[in-house]
Amino acid sequence: MVRTLFNVRLPAVVMVAQLQLPSQVKCQMPFWTTAAVAMYEAPEAPRRTEPAAKAESDADRKLPKPLDDILIALTRQRNPDKLVSEFVQASTVSSRFRERHRVYEVAVSRLTSFGRQDGIEAIIEAQKPFLETSNEGFATRLIRLYGRASMPSHAAATFHELPTQHKSTMTFNALLAAYAEAGDFDGLTAVFQEIPATHPSIVPSVYSYNILIRALCQKPDLSAALDVVLLMEKHGVSADNVTFNTLLNGFSNNGPTDEAEIVWEMMKERNLEPDAKCYNAKLRGWVAEGRIDDAAAVLERLEKDGPKPDTVSYNELIRGYLKAGRLQEAKKLYDDLVKNHCATNKGTYETLVPHLLQAGDLDCALRYCYEMFSRKRGCRVECGVLQDVVNALVDASRVEEAAKLVDIGRKKYYYLRKGLRMRGSGKGSELRAETDE
Repeated sequence: MVRTLFNVRLPAVVMVAQLQLPSQVKCQMPFWTTAAVAMYEAPEAPRRTEPAAKAESDADRKLPKPLDDILIALTRQRNPDKLVSEFVQASTVSSRFRERHRVYEVAVSRLTSFGRQDGIEAIIEAQKPFLETSNEGFATRLIRLYGRASMPSHAAATFHELPTQHKSTMTFNALLAAYAEAGDFDGLTAVFQEIPATHPSIVPSVYSYNILIRALCQKPDLSAALDVVLLMEKHGVSADNVTFNTLLNGFSNNGPTDEAEIVWEMMKERNLEPDAKCYNAKLRGWVAEGRIDDAAAVLERLEKDGPKPDTVSYNELIRGYLKAGRLQEAKKLYDDLVKNHCATNKGTYETLVPHLLQAGDLDCALRYCYEMFSRKRGCRVECGVLQDVVNALVDASRVEEAAKLVDIGRKKYYYLRKGLRMRGSGKGSELRAETDE
């Protein structure tokens, strides 16, 4: 069978033989997601000697004001030019500033929203003189920041400029993730071939291969993604559940779910036990195809035999019931979710509440809002979801209940203090909640 991995049409066996990649792997990291960013954070800074601490203290004295005040001011700065100049000034003076990851993320995100790639480049390039004396985590961070700004060529240039001690599997993975975040899948596959071939000390890990598989699934090139499993095993890297979860999601998003059976067979051959995430991919695929009863049967079997379904499992089937107009079954499934000690989440409420309002079930929608507020960790649902409930209450002349919902929402969540409000119904006036100023 002819494959198309790396845009080269070769028989699968020839393709595997011609890729000269190292054969050992030592590190295994979870797949890249917003949650996986923590894997790239720098390790805890080593204990400083007294001379080093004194040098840092002397450097911090060059700052125009205390470091914490500078950090707060930068996170609030809306002028892109001032943001860049103040950031560069502080970061080049203070090593303690350079240890603060969050301010880098905020600055790059804000400059991206302004379309100021020149500002992002100015900030990151100003950090490069410190690479030689910084740890691997700092180098990784700079590469990932370029990825978040959709500047993968700059990320690649940064990788190639790294000191030898920082050219590692970790920074290689950061570069792959940068290409993935930018959506440059062809560039990612090219880098995957090039760098291990020219840097023998860099050995792709299962995490590296999982990034490649995810990119090929998104492209989508499912045939090539399957071939990567053979490629990684040839080089001594065992596929894990993340590998197969990624493949299953690729099939459920890009084709008939039944075609994913080849992936289930591959897991069985390797004695890998599927987890809830694997079954979630099947649930998602069947819901997309309208096979709601098949999806319900899978969830029922999971509840009985395991693995225990998670919140996403229930959310997928709830979405399916609502898509099929089966609101009562969706509400019952919500109750089952709670009874089975799964935590409802943002997706649960953003899926259910709008459909309840459309069906005129305002009481149930209001109850779900209060249940959401009662959660210890809370659910940061979109303000518009709650605003629709408030508006429906006002339209139903239940003004006191609407005002109470606004007050509780504002007290519970800071981000709702300006967005969630009382609106007049039919008179063009605006009713004010207690917490309005």
